[in-house]
Amino acid sequence: MTLPVTAFVGAVCAFLLLFTAILTVRQRLRLKAAFGDHGDTKLIAASRSHGNLAEHAPIVVILLGLLESARANHMALMAIGALFLIGRVAHIIGLHAPAEPGKPPVPRQIGVVATWATLLVLGGWTLWMLATVNL
Repeated sequence: MTLPVTAFVGAVCAFLLLFTAILTVRQRLRLKAAFGDHGDTKLIAASRSHGNLAEHAPIVVILLGLLESARANHMALMAIGALFLIGRVAHIIGLHAPAEPGKPPVPRQIGVVATWATLLVLGGWTLWMLATVNL
């Protein structure tokens, strides 16, 4: 396989998306709610854990693929891919953890920071590669 880091991160994201979709459907069945969230915190958490992953995973996988195909440092790509996956798992755990009003659980905070760091690094790295390799 020519893009093993991208393939691995993409495959794990697919399984995480399936897992979070199942959690969301279970909550919908519990409430008998075909649409909306009915104001139920468990359904909101399940739906947002799925939606948040679906919002962030595509751009990360695309940027990893672009960098990997440009022969960027393999070990660094593996590290940033691992950071993203760890962050996504932490975020999912954090969305399902009990929380004090107005304060997100620590795993959710870790997940947000890891995801934002991943986006910052991959976006910056891609622009740097464009500026230094392709110009």
